[in-house]
Amino acid sequence: MLGAPGARGQYSRGTGTLGRLRIIVLTYVLVALELTCLFMRFSILPYLTRQLGLDSVAFGYLQTTFGVLQLLGGPLFGRYCQRGARAAFTLSFLAGSAFYLLLAAACSPSLPGLALLCAARGPALSPPPPPAAQMVIADLSAPEERPAALGRLGLCFGVGMILGSLLGGTLSAACGIQCPAFVALVASLVAAVLSFTCIPTNTKGVSANAQATPPGAPKASIFDLKAISRLLLQPGVLPVFLVKVVSGFPSGLFLVMFSIISMDFFQLDAAQAGYLTSFFGVLQMVIQGVVIGWLSSHFSEGTLLQASVLVFIVVGVAMALMSNVLHFCLLMPGLVFSLCALNVVTDSMLTKAVSASDTGTMLGLCASIQPLTRTVGPTVGGLLYRSFGVPVFGHVQFATNVLVLLVLWRQPLPQKRDKVG
Repeated sequence: MLGAPGARGQYSRGTGTLGRLRIIVLTYVLVALELTCLFMRFSILPYLTRQLGLDSVAFGYLQTTFGVLQLLGGPLFGRYCQRGARAAFTLSFLAGSAFYLLLAAACSPSLPGLALLCAARGPALSPPPPPAAQMVIADLSAPEERPAALGRLGLCFGVGMILGSLLGGTLSAACGIQCPAFVALVASLVAAVLSFTCIPTNTKGVSANAQATPPGAPKASIFDLKAISRLLLQPGVLPVFLVKVVSGFPSGLFLVMFSIISMDFFQLDAAQAGYLTSFFGVLQMVIQGVVIGWLSSHFSEGTLLQASVLVFIVVGVAMALMSNVLHFCLLMPGLVFSLCALNVVTDSMLTKAVSASDTGTMLGLCASIQPLTRTVGPTVGGLLYRSFGVPVFGHVQFATNVLVLLVLWRQPLPQKRDKVG
């Protein structure tokens, strides 16, 4: 019978623990697959741009365009997520497939590579799957389990970073820079098929759907920007969102400039910079996948948020005083912990502060923060670095997070339980 509430292709609260666990595991697998493709792309883009004759300034403009497109697409994709998990995952992987197809074509000497590389930025309007995955995890996990469940996405990030970097370098050395793009294309198409056939149409349950679209009411448009802004004005949302943006922005500036800092300040070659990036990935995999989950079961989200801001302050002082790459390696665990704790805890708090039918839109807004940093970061970070050097990033991080900690201390953020249904 298909007339029951748990109809075919739609998740309901009565589906059972086994079905919910299967969906969550598949979500982790799909995210790890996408991130592996992402880091394969990172491994060939510098060589492709050099082959096409782009200098660093032109490459910066290209990256800024990419950031602007994702900044615009993040909230809209979050609205699209409300149509259902299957649609969100499938669209995201199909957009990724289009990107890798254009990227592979751009590697061919017989085709207009520069035009194809610019055209490949078009699918960036649809962000990668992690926002949709966060929505699925938020929908299917209990409120007390949500920080740990979201934190385990860090394991996927670490797996993707290590496998993607290894495969990208190995395949491009053995078969040319076109090969990683073709492998990523095939993997994205496989992931799109898995998403369409195995991910349920909706993970919110029937009651959430009824709340989202009352009988006789028109379905909200994806491009309804008033609905997006109204979401930020709900009680308890805007303060957490501002803390997420303001506290993490100084570290975002530093990470945007890191490729230049690693060459100019740390004097690292490409291989050494790759080892440092792998170390960063392993740290994130362990801290976000294991440490944050353990801490969330022993401490409240408000305590973890204050701890992340406090560690940001200490890391800012250390960053202002560091003079070589060894110093950076010593402060990196603190930096990774702060970033992971800030992102996981605020994502969890924000999804609890809104109704179950709005988690996709909320996570889409959160996903737009990183593109915002990538958009303004090269300009602001470049000016700061050129004028004051590397210590300025530590000074900015210290001052900003001291102010955030004072605000959190004087006016703690309200914490809400999840709105089931």
